[in-house]
Amino acid sequence: MENTVMSRVDQPKVPAVSGLGTFVAVFFLGWLALIFVLAARGAFVAPQGAPPLALLIGLLTPLSLFLLGYRTIPPLREFILSADLRLIVGMQAWRWAGFGFLTLYFYGVLPGIFAWPAGLGDMAIGVTAPLVLAALLRRPGFAASKSFVAWNLSGILDLTLAVSIGALVPLLAPNFYGAVSTAPMTQLPLVLIPAYLVPTFLILHLTALFQARRLGRLTTRYGKSGASGEIRMSQTA
Repeated sequence: MENTVMSRVDQPKVPAVSGLGTFVAVFFLGWLALIFVLAARGAFVAPQGAPPLALLIGLLTPLSLFLLGYRTIPPLREFILSADLRLIVGMQAWRWAGFGFLTLYFYGVLPGIFAWPAGLGDMAIGVTAPLVLAALLRRPGFAASKSFVAWNLSGILDLTLAVSIGALVPLLAPNFYGAVSTAPMTQLPLVLIPAYLVPTFLILHLTALFQARRLGRLTTRYGKSGASGEIRMSQTA
């Protein structure tokens, strides 16, 4: 039975999937360039007391394209499901830089109600990312565990909370921030965080969750040997 499972799981990926790496890289580079151009023209700056609709559109557009592509384009879906989880988790370690939000708060650039949850949440994910990566290296089946899913959901919750505070407070309580507001987040260079880095990290979390869901199904259907084989295959793809 184990040999049957491993033979089914260790089948090579469809060749067409390998060529999507260049397309994905070009997409992210193009999106970054577009954000730079729009931000330089002040496209993300919202009127005082108004929600940052342009910024929300900038955040949701790449996420929507990612989910649409995952649902409707089989080669892209296979590319996402075969991405190296070690690299995906390792990239989340950059979020330790959320310490910068606290620095901007102490210098009076950002309000505390936004900087503290955004900064501490990012730092928590960034600091724990090496631990999650170490768990994946020791035990590939960890990717199908509840702990791995919970860590990714926590990362999504952190980003969602930060975006919600930045978007809803100006709408529900326009004078709450006072002299210090989140307006700097709509201008260069800080606008790159909500318009580019946040959707990128969300896409990484979703990719990890999609893989965890498939690996969980493999574990249920074929046993742990099947899931472990699938993880090894994705890591070497």
